[in-house]
Amino acid sequence: MYVPDRFAAPRLDVLHALVDGNPLGALVRAGADGLDADHLPFQLVPAGPGAPHGLLRAHVARANPLWRADGAGVLVLFRGAHGYASPLSHDLRKLDGRVVPTWNYAVVHVHGRLRAVDDRAWLLAHMEAATRRHEGARGWQIADAPQDHIDRLLRATVGIEIAIERIEGKFKR
Repeated sequence: MYVPDRFAAPRLDVLHALVDGNPLGALVRAGADGLDADHLPFQLVPAGPGAPHGLLRAHVARANPLWRADGAGVLVLFRGAHGYASPLSHDLRKLDGRVVPTWNYAVVHVHGRLRAVDDRAWLLAHMEAATRRHEGARGWQIADAPQDHIDRLLRATVGIEIAIERIEGKFKR
């Protein structure tokens, strides 16, 4: 991604905040048929041992071939606020009329290697954390579903984890 210095977001906390606030990422990978993308809601795990830039976690249906790309290099794109910026939004007198329309946006690109996690306990903990986050005050919990249904879902699902090797952001305003 081309990032002029004036649009760079070098602080990890700022990059993490955009990812955490906009968790639907587009995971891009090279496959046998060329580039492919899967849109997944990710959980960001802050920096820790072995992952100084943090981790991304998600899950996919076992039928999705993405998890079979274990070890593959991937790029995950997260987009924040964006919109058209009219020249009329500037003080034209200060800029001597030297303005053009543009598009302002905030994006974060995460690079890393995909790791498939085929572990029931990991997957259940991941799903419970995601449910707690997104259900919030509504309060539905995975334990509210019948156990045989949960068991079926866990057998039909595989976890995805990406240790963030490189993270960069562009905040064009």
